[in-house]
Amino acid sequence: MIDLRLLRDDPEPIRASQRLRGEPTELVDALLRADEERRAATQRFEALRAEQKSLSKQVPRASGDEKAALLARTKELAAEVKTAEAATSVADEALRQAHLAVPNLVEDGVPPGGEDDFVVLREVGDRPQIDNPRDHLELGEGLRAIDTERGAKVSGSRFYFLTGTGALLQLGLLQLAIAQAVEYGFTPSITPSLVRPESMEGTGFLGAHASEIYRLEADDLYLVGTSEVPLAAYHSNEILDLEAGPMRYAGWSSCYRREAGSYGKDVRGILRVHQFDKVEMFSFCKPEQAVDEHRKLLAMEEEMLAKVEIPYRVIDVAGGDLGSSAARKYDCEAWVPSQGRYREVTSTSNCTTFQARRLNIRYRDADGKPQTAATLNGTLATTRWLIPILENHQQPDGSVRVPKALQPYLGGRDLLEPPSNHPASRP
Repeated sequence: MIDLRLLRDDPEPIRASQRLRGEPTELVDALLRADEERRAATQRFEALRAEQKSLSKQVPRASGDEKAALLARTKELAAEVKTAEAATSVADEALRQAHLAVPNLVEDGVPPGGEDDFVVLREVGDRPQIDNPRDHLELGEGLRAIDTERGAKVSGSRFYFLTGTGALLQLGLLQLAIAQAVEYGFTPSITPSLVRPESMEGTGFLGAHASEIYRLEADDLYLVGTSEVPLAAYHSNEILDLEAGPMRYAGWSSCYRREAGSYGKDVRGILRVHQFDKVEMFSFCKPEQAVDEHRKLLAMEEEMLAKVEIPYRVIDVAGGDLGSSAARKYDCEAWVPSQGRYREVTSTSNCTTFQARRLNIRYRDADGKPQTAATLNGTLATTRWLIPILENHQQPDGSVRVPKALQPYLGGRDLLEPPSNHPASRP
């Protein structure tokens, strides 16, 4: 949620943010009205309650006609208080809904436009020169590392098995990510995959993309699409001690997404699947630290990409392509030789105080007064990384070179070879 004090003081920056996102400014006006109506309803209720309390003190001291009049007014007032209380509840809910409808205020400098209007900040690494590159699925099947056919047989389309070196490669990648996070002071965490509605709503995932989320109706629980959700809710309704600096977590979880609307090459292999594993960074900090913390998360993502030796670029995502919680987002996109293009492998978002305000996560300022914290998130490794790792390190015979940082997790092997070359490597 945005800060209502900012809205009351000057709504124009929030309208400008809406225009940059391509969202209707009328939502800002609706929130302003709802805020005014809620405050008016609350003031009326409090005034009537104050009169009711005053009368309750006067009645015992009164007598005769005065007492009869006070009793009559007390009876009328009881009905008015009840009506005013109900009106306040209605106004509270109307304000809540209007508040939830307005996305975060974008950060200054965010590029305007939609999905294709990002700004490339830098390109890193040399793209490999590969004649007729195999795609990751062909390579993975050749190595007996990826099995989508049996995944579909067991669970349906866009499910898969990672077997043999495929399983070891993913586990090694995620362990490498956790090791790096711990090195930088992050607390490792294995998070729940099921969360309550208030956790999902608090992080902003029940808005425009709610159709992407799996819900277990019988239990009123949601399957998470990222450990950002349970990590954000971990400190809900708490006051944090941030005097020593940001609180940082690295969550390892299985993630689930419907991926509705995906088509074409995106549904081949493991690019857009319904289940995958991920290590997600999450930070709680003071609002004035958020921009610097955002840069640190991005630097950690780039360090991981360097470790697996794949070329990538960093983009500044345009306002129209930001999620509702993000004030700014940077993506790292890895080069995918078979597609001749970059594809997203990490995102890091500065959510400022938006999520923490929804989840009631605060810290104490220098005067000891509770203030709303800021939250940030960033991908450190995920199943999708196997795509550029396999494709950028492929050899003409279908084998795949193992990046040095991952070799310890594959028994020291520096080359993955198809089982036809080495039958003993069959899973």
